[in-house]
Amino acid sequence: MLTGRHFAILVMSAWCGICEGAPLPWLGVAPMTDSQKQGALFLDDLSIPCPGEIFAALDKACRPNWVTLVTPATAPVTTERSQLALSVGVLAANGYIAVKAQDGQQVKNVGRELMEEAKALGVSQSLMGRGNSLMEFADNGDWDALSDELEATENEIKTTMVGQKDRDLVTLTSAAAWLRGMEIATGIVLANEKLQGADILRQPDLTRELASRLTGLPERMKRGVLVPRVKQTLESTALLMENNDPSKMRENFRKIHDDCTVIVKEILTSATAQSSPVPSPSSTPSKP
Repeated sequence: MLTGRHFAILVMSAWCGICEGAPLPWLGVAPMTDSQKQGALFLDDLSIPCPGEIFAALDKACRPNWVTLVTPATAPVTTERSQLALSVGVLAANGYIAVKAQDGQQVKNVGRELMEEAKALGVSQSLMGRGNSLMEFADNGDWDALSDELEATENEIKTTMVGQKDRDLVTLTSAAAWLRGMEIATGIVLANEKLQGADILRQPDLTRELASRLTGLPERMKRGVLVPRVKQTLESTALLMENNDPSKMRENFRKIHDDCTVIVKEILTSATAQSSPVPSPSSTPSKP
């Protein structure tokens, strides 16, 4: 069986370049079998760096003050499964920010919110141990273990979705996590005069592929404005990332940041509060 922890290890191994067959005793699990690796690759054949990986790279490039970037956010009150899946992605990204800031209370808050959203999606039964581990690691200030467990929790939600024939929800979760990560990451880059770390974020092909996958979602999941808005923001972001004009770099990153801020706010807006629409992301720029 492919567990969330094994899937997290596969992602981390691919990112860090460590040997696929090496044992990982400090995580308390055996190496993955070939069938498990194949299952993980089939689960998510698009390699998407998790927000924690992007944040770690930015940490080396420009030393952000993570404490100032913690922004408590409450999960939306909604019965719409597509919005629930999107909010899981946003909440997971918030968890990585809290871990970087070493804010144990906020990590626990995010963990509780994730469990509530997972329960609403019907994927919480296998996650109670994960939730308890998040709380324990946060109380003990075990930040490395907490980061691993947060990633494992996010991925276990995804594997459970796939097991329940809800693979499309995984696409939404990944897209939302990427957008929330871009919101924070572009804010970090814009805060320094030389735009240090900008190259880390320039991944237009990945962003465009995420948008393309949203196009293939069932029509029932694309009803309303939220999923189309997410797709529009991804497409706009990809075009802005492709513009290599140095004189436009700050302006383009500002547009990405502002657009991601708008869509993240809308993802977290409860159904009862959606009578006042959130402004649309800025108009899509012309491709350079």
